[in-house]
Amino acid sequence: MRKICLIASSGGHFEQILMLKSLINKYSGFIITEHTEYNVNVEGCTTYYLLQVNRQEKKFPFLMILNFFKSFRIYMKEKPDVIISTGALSTIPICLIGKLFNKKIIFIESFAKVNSGTLTGKLMYRFADQFYVQWESMKEIYPKAIYVGGIY
Repeated sequence: MRKICLIASSGGHFEQILMLKSLINKYSGFIITEHTEYNVNVEGCTTYYLLQVNRQEKKFPFLMILNFFKSFRIYMKEKPDVIISTGALSTIPICLIGKLFNKKIIFIESFAKVNSGTLTGKLMYRFADQFYVQWESMKEIYPKAIYVGGIY
């Protein structure tokens, strides 16, 4: 049986990843998101929290390093076979760790992006095993992406 990690930053990215929660019920898995003032507890799912990251902050590099170590601990504890992400920055470490351990990485570009890619999407496009876009127009930006419509 495959173990799935669903990971997304807070806000809209997290709302999108929750659309895939049924995969955890079908297989086995857990959720990772950012620790915010309005933490969520997804009923029936093990949930882990990373530090919230904003690339505009001066402490951005330090927070990314801390999230890398937190992600590594989570990865070693859970050992997922598949990592599915909708972004953003805080999700990069576990995706890189999963790639180093030869696990399947699936990235879904944000529903909000219709004509341009996100910074995280541009990075993940280079090494994700499957890269999905939710708008057909995004195939111009990510030619090898898979278009299947919105996950909503």
